[in-house]
Amino acid sequence: MGAPMAGHLLKQGWALTVSSRTRSKAEPLLAAGARWAGSPAEVAAQSDIVFSMVGFPEDVASVYFGPDGLLAQATSGSILVDLTTTRPALACEIARVALDKGIHTIDAPVSGGDVGARNATLTIMVGGDEAAVETVTPLLGILGKNIVHQGPAGAGQHAKMCNQITIAGTMIGVCESLIYGHRAGLDLETLLRAISGGAAGCWTLTNLAPRIIARNFDPGFYVEHFIKDMQIALEEAARMNLALPGLALVHQLYQAVAAQGHGRKGTHALMLALERISSTG
Repeated sequence: MGAPMAGHLLKQGWALTVSSRTRSKAEPLLAAGARWAGSPAEVAAQSDIVFSMVGFPEDVASVYFGPDGLLAQATSGSILVDLTTTRPALACEIARVALDKGIHTIDAPVSGGDVGARNATLTIMVGGDEAAVETVTPLLGILGKNIVHQGPAGAGQHAKMCNQITIAGTMIGVCESLIYGHRAGLDLETLLRAISGGAAGCWTLTNLAPRIIARNFDPGFYVEHFIKDMQIALEEAARMNLALPGLALVHQLYQAVAAQGHGRKGTHALMLALERISSTG
């Protein structure tokens, strides 16, 4: 997702310095005019505003706190925006350490998957200092269509947990609906035309159900990353003394998807585990 998002900024005329653990992934951006940096620290040294997007909380911690991390070279007055979905407590820790150096940080996890990244239609949930958020909002507007400031540091991550909890419940509903329709002998494409326009209509039904029917489980968002997000949500729920049995169930089902070897497939690969349970597919 990071590559098309960076591409949108380039197309709008912004000077861009990029770094990636795998340089080959950045080659199209470099060919389009971006500059290469050998580390996050080098990016921070050359930039007033930095966007980061990686996979897991430990990656975020390394990118920010490592010896070659952003906070090692970021200058006072700069703004660091993390687009990764990570732990709210980590976002707060980054904000605290950065503020001691005169640096503002913003947690701005995104939703919309590969389609939203390519089409610049992402929803972006933002946490951080209001003035800093106002400064970067025009840039966020290049990446997405629905940018909402949720509150102070960590609030964007909490909002993303709410988003992921909703998606988890929706995904199992969509998959079970298709399994039921298949067993009942319905034409699934015809079924989608009927239910997508009614009360069942949702992003998952519109964008991922057709991929399921086509047996295309290529990732827009990895199963293993979704498991990470659900785990964070369950940990936060436990900390707040909340019971989320629906989320716990879907989390276990996704663990089965990963155990079956599908951790690098898209989240709609939940269908594969449910089909196995019902001996369909």
